[in-house]
Amino acid sequence: MSKLTITKLTKNKDSMIIEPRMRGFICLTAHPKGAEQNVKNQIEYIKSKGPIAGAKKVLVIGASTGFGLASRITSAFGSDAATIGVFFEKPPVEGKTASPGWYNSAAFESEAHKAGLYAKSINGDAFSNEIKRETLDLIKSDLGQVDLIIYSLASPVRTNPNTGVLHRSTLKPIGQTFTNKTVDFHTGKVSEVSIAPANDEDIDNTVAVMGGEDWAMWIEALKSENLLADGATTVAYSYIGPSLTEAVYRKGTIGRAKDHLEATAFTITDSLKSLGGKAYVSVNKALVTQASSAIPVIPLYISLLYKIMKEEGIHEGCIEQIQRLFQDRLYNGSDVPVDEKGRIRIDDWEMREDVQAKVAALWVEATTENLPEIGDLAGYKNDFLNLFGFGFDGVDYNAEENELVQVESIK
Repeated sequence: MSKLTITKLTKNKDSMIIEPRMRGFICLTAHPKGAEQNVKNQIEYIKSKGPIAGAKKVLVIGASTGFGLASRITSAFGSDAATIGVFFEKPPVEGKTASPGWYNSAAFESEAHKAGLYAKSINGDAFSNEIKRETLDLIKSDLGQVDLIIYSLASPVRTNPNTGVLHRSTLKPIGQTFTNKTVDFHTGKVSEVSIAPANDEDIDNTVAVMGGEDWAMWIEALKSENLLADGATTVAYSYIGPSLTEAVYRKGTIGRAKDHLEATAFTITDSLKSLGGKAYVSVNKALVTQASSAIPVIPLYISLLYKIMKEEGIHEGCIEQIQRLFQDRLYNGSDVPVDEKGRIRIDDWEMREDVQAKVAALWVEATTENLPEIGDLAGYKNDFLNLFGFGFDGVDYNAEENELVQVESIK
């Protein structure tokens, strides 16, 4: 992928041509019109699938990208729900774009308000007591209570609000060095990567960031101020993945954090018994996200997986996953189906034995030369660009754009 720069046009100080500018697995720019198209596409998909008898007052913690954004869209346009979204995004300044989640949220609020739906957003550190307090006050004044709480944070760092300690998560195996194939999705080069094992501090920090402690804090704060409706449901998102990645993922530091998250679901469910409420962890499919792009091995796995799932007609993006989660699992008119560990498995198509067998066979074969044929690296690259508002049909990327788009409810 060519390295492009952001170009400021001198003829009009209020607009600019916005192009993708890459640094490793991060794109430093985002396109407001592309983000708007992304949101509109997801809304149209939800509308096409029909109404969902879901929650009516929804709090989404981590609401601006990925599964969190899809959850907010599904709630609003599938169930006509009022939504409050909490996220930590960078607003635009003149000559510099916002982070993509900012533009996603601006587009979502605009579309929700056009549809007559309540939608407000809070931008700040969801781990902090201050943002929790602001959110509780907004629920209290505007909604009274919420009946669905989606927890979808994906931050690599967390400051514990009670101790003031800053924790940084790490992606490391436990016990021994991990060595396997990976791919640079920009260049398509397949190579070998080795990751040194974690120490106890690495594990503890990763659990502190990505485990269930903050989720439990949110639910306890809502419950203590009577902001949870009877029968309220809360869902956090997780991932398991295949044997190919388990040494560095599910059996590594992140896996320990996911174990903690899943155990927390049972603790929260116990605390919600008096309300008839319940907490779930939904295990979702591997998808291209900013976080997954940074994990060695995962881009190669996803490119092979995409090829197979598209051929089988069972490929899903974020919005398809969450629509199916809401329609077929959470609000199916019956008990929520779970696995032997109490988890919702919406990764069921990814983890089908025939799909995984085909991925494993292709993994052995994968080289720089044959990956374009046996994998879907082009689809991976396109999905990555889509995260930042690039690569959407119907958007003129050569046109001047006003980068100073605002989220309506954040003044």
